[in-house]
Amino acid sequence: MTESHQNYIGGEWVSGASTSLDVNPSDLSDVIGEYDRADADQATRAIAAAKEASVAWGHSTIQDRFDLLDGIGTALLSRSEELGTLLTREEGKVLRDGVGEVLRAGRIFKFFAGEALRVSGEKLSSVRPGVEVEVSREPLGVVGIITPWNFPIAIPAWKIAPALAYGNAVVFKPADLVPATAWALARIIADFNPPPGVFNLVMGRGSVVGESILKSPGINGISFTGSLETGRHVAMSAVERMAKFQLEMGGKNPLVILDDADLDIAVECAYQGSFEQTGQRCTATSRIIATPGIHDHFVEALVERVKGATVGDALQPDTDIGPVVDESQFEQDLRYIEIGQGEGANLLYGGRPLVRITRGHYFEPAIFTDVHNDMRVAREEIFGPIVTIIRAASFEESLTVANDTQFGLVAGVVTTSLKYASAFRRESQAGMVMVNLPTAGVDYHVPFGGRKASSHGPREQGSYAAEFYTTVKTGYTRP
Repeated sequence: MTESHQNYIGGEWVSGASTSLDVNPSDLSDVIGEYDRADADQATRAIAAAKEASVAWGHSTIQDRFDLLDGIGTALLSRSEELGTLLTREEGKVLRDGVGEVLRAGRIFKFFAGEALRVSGEKLSSVRPGVEVEVSREPLGVVGIITPWNFPIAIPAWKIAPALAYGNAVVFKPADLVPATAWALARIIADFNPPPGVFNLVMGRGSVVGESILKSPGINGISFTGSLETGRHVAMSAVERMAKFQLEMGGKNPLVILDDADLDIAVECAYQGSFEQTGQRCTATSRIIATPGIHDHFVEALVERVKGATVGDALQPDTDIGPVVDESQFEQDLRYIEIGQGEGANLLYGGRPLVRITRGHYFEPAIFTDVHNDMRVAREEIFGPIVTIIRAASFEESLTVANDTQFGLVAGVVTTSLKYASAFRRESQAGMVMVNLPTAGVDYHVPFGGRKASSHGPREQGSYAAEFYTTVKTGYTRP
C-alpha cells in the first residue's frame, strides 16, 4: 500500500476526488507514491479560501512575510539531499542536478524574504502647488500558479516566493506528471503555518484544475510556464476576463560557434546546453550554428564528448544523462528522429532507445548534421536530448540564422573576439544572451525571460518579479 498525499486547501489537508501514481522514469517498477487529484469543486474552494485570506495577508507586516519565506528557505537548504533524491526519482535528472535544484529553490525563498523587506515606493512633488504625490506597490490579490514538470521545485519556488513576499495569496497547481516534489514543498510551507488560505495546493489535471484557475473571477493574476499552445490558451482565457498574466513558453535556442572559438569551451558549452538534464529545459541548446573553419573539428569533438557520457539510472553516481521523463516524451523524441531523417538531415549519432538494468525511458542523445533552418527539427521545440547542427558561412549569416525563429528565450555565442561577442549580445533577438557559456544555466537574482513566442508579460525572478506580483498605485494628497 502506498501513502496517500492530499491537497492543501484553506489551511487543511483534503482528500482528492481521485488519485494517481507517481512512477520513477529510471525504474518503472518504482512507485514513488499515490497523489490526490482535485476536482473543479475543490479548485473552486481553494480559490475562495485564497480570496478570503488575501486581504489580511496583503496588510501583513513585511516582518511576517520575511519570517515565513526565510524559514521555508532554511528548511529547503537543510533537506536538499533528501528532497533532491525525491526529485531525481520523480523527474529523472541526475542526482547532483536534483540536489542543486532544491538548493536553488531554498536560495530563491531566502532572496524573496529579503525582497519582502525592500518593497519600495516614491514620494514626488506635484506640478500643482500644495499637492503631494506618492507612488506605491500593492499586491494583486490572488495569484494562480501553474508550473511544468521539468523543474518541479525551482519553478514553483520562483513563482510562489515572490507572490507571498509581495502580499498575495496563492493557488498552486503543479504539473500532473510530477506531484511528489510539489507536495513536499507544500508540506514545508504548511508546516510554517501561514494564515489559512494564504497558500493552497491543488494537484490534478490541467483540463480540470488548470481550467478552474483560468476561468475563476477570484483569480487576479496567472503565472504560467509550459508549452506555447497552452500558453496561448492561458492568455486568451485571461484576456477574456481582464486578469493579469505572465507566460514562459519555451524556445529553440541557438548556440553560435565561430571560427576563432576555443574548441574545448565550444564543445563543453554545446554538450551541457544540449544534453545535460536530458535536454528537457526551455533554455536547452537545440540549434548549433557553426562557421566553416571550425565546423568539422567541432562536430567530431562533440560526438566524442557525447560518446563518453553515461546514460542510465539518474540515482547512480556515474550517470551523466538520466532518462526521458515519461513514455509520451520518449515517443515524441523518437518521432523527431524520424522527422529529421525524412527531411534529409543526417543523423550522425544516437537517437535510439537504450536498454539498461532497470526498465526506464532511456534514450541515446542524438546529433543531426546537414540541417537547414527551415526544417522542422530546426524550428519546433523538441524538448529532448536532440541537437541540430547548421553550417553558416560567416558571423553575419550565423546571427541571421540564430534570429530566424518564432522563439527568443536565450541565445549563445562562443568566440574569442570582443567585437563579435559585443555585436551578438547587441543584435540577438533573445531575452538572455550567453557569451562562452551554455545557453542553459541562469542565476536566480536577475531577470529571467525571453522575447517573441517564448515569453509574455513582466520578467520572472530577481527584483523584476515585482512588476508582475504587484500593481502600482499613484496617490494624490492635499494636506
